[in-house]
Amino acid sequence: MRAGDVRAVARAISLIEDGAAEAAPLLSALFPAAGRALVVGVTGPPGAGKSTLVDRMTAHYRAREQTVGIIAVDPTSPYTGGAILGDRIRMQSHAVDGGVFIRSMATRGHLGGLAAATAHAITVLGASGKDVVLVETVGVGQGEVEIVGAADVSVVVLVPGLGDEVQALKAGILEIADVFVVNKADRDGVDRLVTELQSMLAMGTGPSAEMPAIVKTVATEDRGLDDLLSAIDGFRARAEASGLLARKQRAHLRQQFEETLRERVLDRVRGRALAPADEERIVERLAARQTDPFTATDEVLARTGL
Repeated sequence: MRAGDVRAVARAISLIEDGAAEAAPLLSALFPAAGRALVVGVTGPPGAGKSTLVDRMTAHYRAREQTVGIIAVDPTSPYTGGAILGDRIRMQSHAVDGGVFIRSMATRGHLGGLAAATAHAITVLGASGKDVVLVETVGVGQGEVEIVGAADVSVVVLVPGLGDEVQALKAGILEIADVFVVNKADRDGVDRLVTELQSMLAMGTGPSAEMPAIVKTVATEDRGLDDLLSAIDGFRARAEASGLLARKQRAHLRQQFEETLRERVLDRVRGRALAPADEERIVERLAARQTDPFTATDEVLARTGL
């Protein structure tokens, strides 16, 4: 896997997604070799052309002779539990390129636009020697801004003509962007969207703060991609010089640690003092309003000695 063998990388991510017993020791062994890849998150509302943009970004990174890992997160059906995983359809041109690894991941009900195993998959791709990891999220709304917790550079993709453009620029998604892309820039209304975006950014940043770059692209025609990669490179250089990148990466690691801690503690609590039948009884008491979540939690923790 460290040598970049495609099947070995795929098996490693599958073990992590499935929560297999081998996943934790595998990630422990890979962790020292990870952290060198540039992680670029690509997010934005549905229909913004994120998959096509990621496809063209990949082509340009490959032209630079950089290897690329792609994690494309797709929504899971709340009814069947299935996912379309349609992003691969748009990235067929890279299917036979040994320098590109593409993995579609289903959210499996995880909120925030990212699959729960995304951070660990980034670790695997980094340890396998990829120079760049592109993470494309589920089409996001106001609350789904989790990409900022996984990426070194967050790219927010917007498109004119989706109705009231300002509605797409919700505060949460506006604030996470390191680079803005106005895709499908051959449509009417692109200049109005750029102007509105500049106005909102000017109101939200101080006079001395540097506003995120705004890049116009037409991904289907491969236009504006050089400018986009230059904007990403520029942000990374400035973030490295200012210490922002190091702070972001420390925040990513803190988040991984806290999520792992929560998961491990819950597993141990369930193993010691919370059998499935016990959990059902607690839920029944909650439904009958005979107890509350805080009291029930304290009772369980008291049984574990925590």
